[in-house]
Amino acid sequence: MIRDTEIARRIRNGDAGQFESLFRSSYVSLVRYARTMIKDHDTAEEIVQDLFFRLWQDKENLKIESSLNGYLFRSVHNRCLHFIEHNRVIARHAEEISYNQSENQESPSDILNYKELQEKIARIIEKLPERCGKIFTMSRFEGLKYNEIAEKLSVSVKTVEANMGKALKEFRKELTQ
Repeated sequence: MIRDTEIARRIRNGDAGQFESLFRSSYVSLVRYARTMIKDHDTAEEIVQDLFFRLWQDKENLKIESSLNGYLFRSVHNRCLHFIEHNRVIARHAEEISYNQSENQESPSDILNYKELQEKIARIIEKLPERCGKIFTMSRFEGLKYNEIAEKLSVSVKTVEANMGKALKEFRKELTQ
């Protein structure tokens, strides 16, 4: 039986057969695990497929410090949490829109522009690296200060600042196009 470090080394070196073997042996159990958190089979499959896609895409940087199985399950767990949080943010914004619409009776074009902007913001957040998007969401949508975010995520304030800088740069780039 091949050790996890050897499997990771082979994948890092571009061994597609080893990667496919890992995919085939882990896929069903990872989807099953994701379904326990997400409750939607199609979304659970998308999360696992995206994990493997990004794993292969960034294979040169693959670093396994524990077991490979533990790494995969932790990655799925984090992606599910990110998905759940993202959906909460969207739901919260939908409620705000609904409330604001009843309060202000905005014109249909204002509502359409606002919805388009929200969709664009959601797409930009999805493009950001996972931690970067999480930090941006915590800062801008949850109103947390950098030191509060750093404490919750067990990272330094400098890391939070750097990720916010990346996120804001991406927003400026995407919103000025």
